Amino acid sequence: MAKITAAITAVGKYVPDYILTNQELETMVDTNDEWITSRTGIKERRILKKEGEGTSYLAIKAAEDLISKNNINPEEIDLVIVATATPDMLVASTAVYTATKIGAVNAFAYDLQAACSSFLYGMSTASSYIESGRYKKVLLIGADKMSSIIDYTDRATCIIFGDGAGAALFEPNEEGLGFQDEYLRSDGIGREFLKIDAGGSILPTSEETIKNNQHYVHQEGRTVFKFAVSNMADVSEKILERNNLTKETVNWLVPHQANKRIIEATANRIGLAEEKVMMNISKYGNTTSATLPLLLADYEKELKKGDNLIFAAFGGGFTWGAIYLKWAYNK
Repeated sequence: MAKITAAITAVGKYVPDYILTNQELETMVDTNDEWITSRTGIKERRILKKEGEGTSYLAIKAAEDLISKNNINPEEIDLVIVATATPDMLVASTAVYTATKIGAVNAFAYDLQAACSSFLYGMSTASSYIESGRYKKVLLIGADKMSSIIDYTDRATCIIFGDGAGAALFEPNEEGLGFQDEYLRSDGIGREFLKIDAGGSILPTSEETIKNNQHYVHQEGRTVFKFAVSNMADVSEKILERNNLTKETVNWLVPHQANKRIIEATANRIGLAEEKVMMNISKYGNTTSATLPLLLADYEKELKKGDNLIFAAFGGGFTWGAIYLKWAYNK
């Protein structure tokens, strides 16, 4: 009997209509298009402006795109995981609500949070469920409404982040395609460098925390950049070595879209040409948990069955890692 591997069999995406350009940001904070573009590679990002809608709205839309494009019966989905750093609310899971709204009535669901590495970690989780043989269809959604936790007077963060969602369906494969290997890491030293101070159990919401703007993302950019550059490149190199892959046999690098310079540093370390590197950061900015599935959705038609994909991400906390996956279908 052939070994069961976990393959991605369908993808979907959603980004809001509203486009926040660098030119518009110039009117909000002390910055300019040339400065943002040269340091990050970002030209614009999408913002969810719908009143009363949160991350679940994005997740539902991405799931619905996947379901409708691929004629999936949502009642056959066994598990829905929403990878997110911006859940709709505390306690009540965003994934549970998402599953109900898309008609996945036979699925159980939960959220997974590892900052910008959330979808990467979710790939490991989804694949493990499939390889165990217990479940046949696992829907993994990466979604974040980053605009809900960004201070648009802080030029260090407001230029970087956008809103969006992407979805991937994992199913069993007996051809040796799909998930091959992972190298996932974390280090609590990063807790101080990329975080939201208030709203958690250490510092609950109060009049004072609101007055002090402690409910927005705070990032020490230089420190995070330094760790991201070295660690994303390190794990990508490690996964190639472990699987006897070379720059010739790797078809695509699927990197977290945090900063164009970090992406280029990772590609350079493993010797990949620019045409083998997926990139859409100029259009969406950093959508946190959504960057990897958005890349898959944007590049889906260019992917070929059997292609070797290397996923790499780095996130707050710190969390980071790389995954090797063989693409399972032609579109």
